[in-house]
Amino acid sequence: MTTPPTTTTPTTVATPTTTIGSPARLADDTAQGKTTIAASVVQKIAGIAAREISGVYAMGGGVSRAFGAIRERIPGGGTGVTNIAGVQVEVGEKQAAIDLDLVVEYGASIVDLARAVRRNVITAVEAMTGLEVIEVNIAVNDIHLPELDDGTEVPLAPAPARVE
Repeated sequence: MTTPPTTTTPTTVATPTTTIGSPARLADDTAQGKTTIAASVVQKIAGIAAREISGVYAMGGGVSRAFGAIRERIPGGGTGVTNIAGVQVEVGEKQAAIDLDLVVEYGASIVDLARAVRRNVITAVEAMTGLEVIEVNIAVNDIHLPELDDGTEVPLAPAPARVE
């Protein structure tokens, strides 16, 4: 009696994916395990990398900076994702997009500053997370004038009357 030869059919194994809205995204998936990185981590890395560039005075628009100053005075209010003013991120499984709101020092070349910030943020995020940064959008919302640091106001010439 002979037995028919057995054939093996190839099987596919589905890899786990993250669900939409998940706070952590897949950064590395190996046979030994997987690594996920939270969007807040990417946000912090981008914020620190942007502040490292000379000419960046602050992050965020006027409203977010004001809320940040209030939040720092509240006990426990300065922790979490919301304390990274001026940095918004979208993180996928393999890519990240970053939006930055900056206040620059008066006299700095905004074009050169934006180029340096973009390069530093991309380098830092890609090196630390392994995610591909597909874009870094930069909005310059204000210019810091050094004369305003000592508490005195810059004298303005009175506007001439338009109507007599």
